[in-house]
Amino acid sequence: MRIRRILAAVIATAALSGLGITGAATATATTATAATATPASLTPGECEQGGGTVDRSHTSAAKLPTCKGGKFDGQDVD
Repeated sequence: MRIRRILAAVIATAALSGLGITGAATATATTATAATATPASLTPGECEQGGGTVDRSHTSAAKLPTCKGGKFDGQDVD
């Protein structure tokens, strides 16, 4: 009986705050994915999947090729 009261209180609190059970899960998932950042350097495949091409025209021992165009424009390709 006590468990039913606690569960009812949790559901009522979620309903009053405007979050359903699925809304609370979505808010948690959105926060977790927002924390992930773009990597420091990409693979050639990631550059192409993002809609770009690998530009190797200005490469040297000190400078990596870059991704031109698409989602990762200007990022280094390793």
